[in-house]
Amino acid sequence: MSGVFVASLGISAVALGQSDEVTEQIELGLELYQEQEYGAAITELEFAISDIRELMAGRIGETFPEPPEGWSAAEVASSGGGGAAAMFGGGGSMLEREYQQEGGEGRLTAKLMIDNPMIQAMSAMFNNPALIAAQPNMERIRIGRDSALLKWDPERGNAEVSFLMDGRILVQVDGQRLESSDPAVALLKAWDLDALREQAAR
Repeated sequence: MSGVFVASLGISAVALGQSDEVTEQIELGLELYQEQEYGAAITELEFAISDIRELMAGRIGETFPEPPEGWSAAEVASSGGGGAAAMFGGGGSMLEREYQQEGGEGRLTAKLMIDNPMIQAMSAMFNNPALIAAQPNMERIRIGRDSALLKWDPERGNAEVSFLMDGRILVQVDGQRLESSDPAVALLKAWDLDALREQAAR
């Protein structure tokens, strides 16, 4: 199963076919459970869960921001190994989308991770002003009524904007060869965070 998702995926025939396959896996898992073939039942249900996570990742991929004026964007893809399903809870994987400045050298990478142990390691930073102040070139900025962290290296033109949503969803934009941090901040603010929260709901 591909780890690459078109950002404008929608509900396609492929997705519907995958949903039918999930239904079959769940029904077979139930039959095996009723026949007390527990190991086989677990296998089928685990396959079903993995496919549901793939469908969920595709929907979440649709929330990534469109390229701003003067920029182009690639498809949303999974990175880090383990496939898109690994972004939920472990494996070190994430969804990301690359953006390229047209007629310039700037690059942006929008990244997303959900329910991953790495998020817990970073959450202390967001809630500790002393830790933020101790980091060079880092400051707190506003995303609506919420806070995000911006790290800006003007000498290299590198920016990193991080936003932790609901304590379990990490949204980041990394920028390279930028004249200012504005494109990275603007891209994160353009993310459809309400749709993301809805699609990632547990």
